[in-house]
Amino acid sequence: MTAKLAFLEGQTIAVMGLGKSGRATLHALAVAGVRTLAWDDTMASRSQAQEEGFDLFDLTDADWSKIDLLIWSPGIPHVHPKPHPVALAARRAGVPLICDIELLSRAQSEAAYIGITGTNGKSTTTTLIGHLLAAQGTPLAVGGNLGRPALDLPALGPDGTYVLELSSYQLELIDQCLFDQAVLLNITPDHLARHGGMEGYIEAKASLFTRLREGATAIIGVDDAPCAAIQATLAQRSGITLRAISAERFIPGGISAPDGMLTDDSAGKAEAIIDLSLCKNLPGRHNWQNACAAYAVARAQGISADAIAAGLRSYPGLAHRQEWVATIDGVRYVNDSKATNADAAAKAILCYDDIYWIAGGQPKEGGIETLQPLFPRLRRVFLIGEAADQFAVTLGDQVAFESCGTLAKAVARAASVARQDNLPDAVVLLAPACASWDQFTSFEQRGDLFRQLVQALPGERSLA
Repeated sequence: MTAKLAFLEGQTIAVMGLGKSGRATLHALAVAGVRTLAWDDTMASRSQAQEEGFDLFDLTDADWSKIDLLIWSPGIPHVHPKPHPVALAARRAGVPLICDIELLSRAQSEAAYIGITGTNGKSTTTTLIGHLLAAQGTPLAVGGNLGRPALDLPALGPDGTYVLELSSYQLELIDQCLFDQAVLLNITPDHLARHGGMEGYIEAKASLFTRLREGATAIIGVDDAPCAAIQATLAQRSGITLRAISAERFIPGGISAPDGMLTDDSAGKAEAIIDLSLCKNLPGRHNWQNACAAYAVARAQGISADAIAAGLRSYPGLAHRQEWVATIDGVRYVNDSKATNADAAAKAILCYDDIYWIAGGQPKEGGIETLQPLFPRLRRVFLIGEAADQFAVTLGDQVAFESCGTLAKAVARAASVARQDNLPDAVVLLAPACASWDQFTSFEQRGDLFRQLVQALPGERSLA
């Protein structure tokens, strides 16, 4: 990838944010011989960059008249809830703020791009699309907000396809990148402070559809009000193919799976493609929506319905998303650490009936109030992290719960209680409905620890 940034030779590029994507950007720019000014507000990130051989420059002291471009880490707020002084200074000087996704698109402008966004399900959908395309031998790379940073992906050239998970933060920082297929799965309240409220969050998600090539395919879930409104607006647009998807009801002209049977009505024939309830690594209605989206993309790529069905059956699943870890003494252990908000947790809870739920962490707006209709599925709740007291109030006397503090204690207690109750369909479910940053560096680290703790439990293992 890096050699393709030679078009920036002679320019001075500022890089703000030195996490994984920021350091990948610095490596790519260094290979291209570009002068960089790199900074991060946190000491740990600066130290990591220095260990990798990069010099630092405090961008609050920068002369922006001598800087051509600012590569901004999407994780750093730049407008809401408070404008960052570096972003303010750059904008006053007319220096564009972009993210690494945009830089990839400029370097690989002849490649095809598939963009996937949504509040929930985008990681599964992204990897599922990658799985379906890879099976057909398509030269592709999968990354973005998921896995490898954009500038750590290989150069694919005009025959290649980039399958990119896109957060609302990244979408704010894309300028010229154009997509051949664009997927918006759903919108529920999340990251509201970062976008100045729900209206700003919806606008960021919807902006994906302002970046379509002529003849592109726009794929949008219509099971929530914000997305349905966006779909109605897109229906008035010419020059694109619009494909609605639903896991709740049959969609004339669209792709749907209200009862688990994926049905393609894009040609007006309501063709039954595959019973998704037989796809063991796509459990639950939320994954039926993901499958409908991936099917729509694959069909737009010219892949046959039979080949897609085979790919859906063979999909291996994704770590931290409904990941079966083990079955011990008849109790299943499921890692859904990626369920970082109540809506995502609801989708996991709906998959099971007798649940020993591990929840908590750094709370999101609204807490778990919306989950109360699902409380009858919960046998006992084991609370961790900062949200424990707040969640305890919501649970009240509706569900038995314990405040465990740490994940280690929660796993031990959940295992003990579930084993003692001896229910035939018992599931210990990590679906925290919270961010991880109070006790972990990421939801991945939280899920990895859950997996390690479960694997260390005593008892008889089975494959079910």
